[in-house]
Amino acid sequence: MPDSKSSASSPSSKLALVVAVLAVMVSTAALYWVAAHGYTLYYGDAEAHLNIARRIWDNREPRYGEIGTVWLPLPHILMLPFTWSDTLWRTGLAGAIPSALCYIAACVLFFASLRRIFGSLFAAAAGTAVVALNPNLLYLQSAPMTEAVFFMSLAGILYATVHERPLLAAGFTLAGTLTRYEGWFLIPAVFLYFVMRKRYAHALLYGTVASAGPVYWLLHNWILYGNALDFYNGPWSPKAIYQRQLDGGMSPHPADGNWLQAAHYYLETARLAVGEPLLVLGLLGACWALWRGRRWPVLLLAMPPAFYIWSLHASGTPIFIPTLWPFSYYNSRYAIPMLPLLGLGVAAVCSTPRLAIAGALLCMAPWFTTRFGRENWICWKESQVNSENRRDWTAKGAQYLREHYRKGDGIWLNFGDLTAMLRQAGIPLQEALHEGNELPFNRTLARPELFLNETWIVTFAESPVAKAASKLGYDRVATYPVQYGKPVEIYKRRPD
Repeated sequence: MPDSKSSASSPSSKLALVVAVLAVMVSTAALYWVAAHGYTLYYGDAEAHLNIARRIWDNREPRYGEIGTVWLPLPHILMLPFTWSDTLWRTGLAGAIPSALCYIAACVLFFASLRRIFGSLFAAAAGTAVVALNPNLLYLQSAPMTEAVFFMSLAGILYATVHERPLLAAGFTLAGTLTRYEGWFLIPAVFLYFVMRKRYAHALLYGTVASAGPVYWLLHNWILYGNALDFYNGPWSPKAIYQRQLDGGMSPHPADGNWLQAAHYYLETARLAVGEPLLVLGLLGACWALWRGRRWPVLLLAMPPAFYIWSLHASGTPIFIPTLWPFSYYNSRYAIPMLPLLGLGVAAVCSTPRLAIAGALLCMAPWFTTRFGRENWICWKESQVNSENRRDWTAKGAQYLREHYRKGDGIWLNFGDLTAMLRQAGIPLQEALHEGNELPFNRTLARPELFLNETWIVTFAESPVAKAASKLGYDRVATYPVQYGKPVEIYKRRPD
């Protein structure tokens, strides 16, 4: 591992504080810029994560089951305290703040890990800088997304393992397994790491604690939904969504069942997300680190990218990027977990002050030259392109409800994109009847003529309630077109 015992010592508290202060400054600046321009909730997933956290308590029937099934719970739990503030919820900052805090912690942990591994302050600084200053990561840490939370978990596992702290490693792994599913694949690798080092007690302690995350989530899905794998093969799993797209006429993704295409798509997405210099230098540096005996850090940080290549190949989790078929945007953020591996590679070849400065500047050069400006940040661009129509009808619907809705009227809607109208209009979620209110929602859906008592309905055209609304004494008062989908319709009960 480190070249010498003295150089491998962990950073002093003052040095860690310096890194933390710098990370706070960068994170706060990005958070402010994103919020000031109104980009915080461009991602549909960001809106959904925020509202899932809010509905756990802001609900007609507050209950544990509102955490959901497909998305893992930790990001929502971290957001939950902040959603008590209506201002933070309505602006989206209730979800962005915990994401930013995780980014700050991740930067400190990653820096400390690199310094321990390579025994060089300059290597650690260069490797951390090229990761922390990536504009796509900075955008994602400024929104209610999961990438920064998982970055913290991964950096924490790396820090704990190179310092031989099994319980700490287990804690960070537990956090990772409750954030993103690639975290599940880290458990056997870290367990074997301790076994290969003949730390059998450490391995047992680690495995017991870290495995609690997947076990808990399997039980959660089994008890609440009757299927332990509901997150994988249930109706709202990525696999099921992808199958519905195929059934609707979409051509299969080129990476389906094709390892070369899966690797091609992932590496091309990484090129767009991190830039050519960092991709090349980072991969070469990672190979150099392997040659020099830093095998474990490279193996650990390579596992999340390997997981996504496997997912492209076999799990119905496609990536669409503008340079490859179908020449659009979808899941480009899946390249972000590759950043720590590339940062490690840069650190491996930048052990002196000159090399560190030159390497960091080279890797960040595209963002100041050929890829200057947000139009070239693929994660931001994806969120902007894919949300344009949704943001338009959401704003119009929210404005209408803000002007006409009265507290206590009650509103029926499907929880999802439509919920953004309530957030923007400042209507508490407990005013709405949605899928989370399982029994009343289902009986209303089955027999609206008996149980539909809400004054308002917000739904998509041709839904069962939309078809019955006019027969039940409701007037359609607003319609908003939806690109590639049924229009959004707002109905209001007639006064009589």
